[in-house]
Amino acid sequence: MIQHSDHFHGSDLEKIEKIYGIPREKIVSFSANVNPLGLSGRLKTELAEHLDVITGYPDREYISLRRAIADYCHSEPEHVIVGNGSTELISLFIQIAHPGKALIVGPTYSEYEREVSLGGGTSLYFPLKEKDDFALDYDKLIGQLNESIDLLIMCNPNNPTSTCISRQTMRSILDVCKVNDIFVMVDETYIEFTEDYDNVNCVPLTQYYNNIIILRGISKFFAAPGLRLGYALTGNADLIKAINLRKNPWTINSLAEEAGRIMFSDTDYIDRTKELIAKERSRVTGILSEMGTVRVYRPSANFVLSRILKDDLNADILFDACIREGMMIRNCCTFPFLDNKYFRICFMSPEMNDKLLAVIQKTLG
Repeated sequence: MIQHSDHFHGSDLEKIEKIYGIPREKIVSFSANVNPLGLSGRLKTELAEHLDVITGYPDREYISLRRAIADYCHSEPEHVIVGNGSTELISLFIQIAHPGKALIVGPTYSEYEREVSLGGGTSLYFPLKEKDDFALDYDKLIGQLNESIDLLIMCNPNNPTSTCISRQTMRSILDVCKVNDIFVMVDETYIEFTEDYDNVNCVPLTQYYNNIIILRGISKFFAAPGLRLGYALTGNADLIKAINLRKNPWTINSLAEEAGRIMFSDTDYIDRTKELIAKERSRVTGILSEMGTVRVYRPSANFVLSRILKDDLNADILFDACIREGMMIRNCCTFPFLDNKYFRICFMSPEMNDKLLAVIQKTLG
C-alpha cells in the first residue's frame, strides 16, 4: 500500500479544537466539501413532524426509500441498494467482488485502497498527471486495462482534483473492461454539483452494462453526513442479491429513511444549491487564478485543487494562517502523488469565501 501521511481531515474538528484552542463550533470547514446551504428548510420542518417513526422498525426492504432514490436518479427501484453511508456499500461490494488486483485512478479517496487491502487484494494506481491538469489520459488508461485487473475504481468527479469524465468516455472504458472481465466501481459522491450533469451522470449506463456499480450518498450535496445514508445503483441482479444477503438488516435508521424520502424530492433546495455552487465556483477560481502565486486546476465539483507556486511557502503555512482565523482548508499532502504544495478548498457562502480569499491573498501574496 502507498503510505498516507497523517494530517487533518474535514471531520477532525475535535483535534483542531485541542491543538489550536478554537471551539469547534467556531470553525468553518472549507475541507469537508459539504453544501454551504446546510439542511434544507423543508427537511427540518417535515422530519421534525415525523419523529415518531423512531418508535418502529424501518421497512426491512426500504421499498419507499429505494423508490424515492430511483425517481431522483431516473433509475429503477430494483437497481437501488441502500446502506449506512456509501462507505458501508464500498466495503460490502469489495468484500463480494473480492478483487485480487484493483486499478485505482488517483490521487483519490484512500478508503478504496484500504478496503481492497482488507480483502487480501493489492492495488495499483493509475496516476492523473499534473502536466495534464489532472485530466484523465484515456488512451494510457486503456493501455493498462487487461485480464490481470479485476476491478477498476474511479471517483467522478474525482476528489481531490475536482476533474471529471463524460458518460461517453465512461461507456468506452466499460466496453474495454467488459472484454477483459473487469468490474468498474464509480464513486459519484460529488456528481450533483457539476454543471454538466446530464453529460457526466453515469446512472443511465447501468441499464446496459452489468459490470458497473455507482455509489452515492447524502453527506455532501444534501449536507447530512450524520444521517449516514448512502446508496448504490447497478443493473447486475446477482450483485444486488449478494450485497443484500450479506448486508445486516436495518442499517439505516428510521429517521434517515424518512429524511431520504423528503430530501430527494426537494427540487427548490436542489436548484438553489446548484446555482450557488456554479456562481461561487466561477468567481472564486477566477480570483485565485489572478493571484499569480497559485496554479488552479479547473474544478467540476464543489471544491477546487490549487498548487502554491512560491518556493518559501507551502500548504502547512497556509493551513495555519487560515485556521487561526477560524477557517479550515485541506492540505493535500495526504493524497498519493501530491505534496504539501497542494491545497483544496470547497465553495461556501460568498461572504465566507471572501473572508477565506483575503487570508489566502495575505499569506501567499
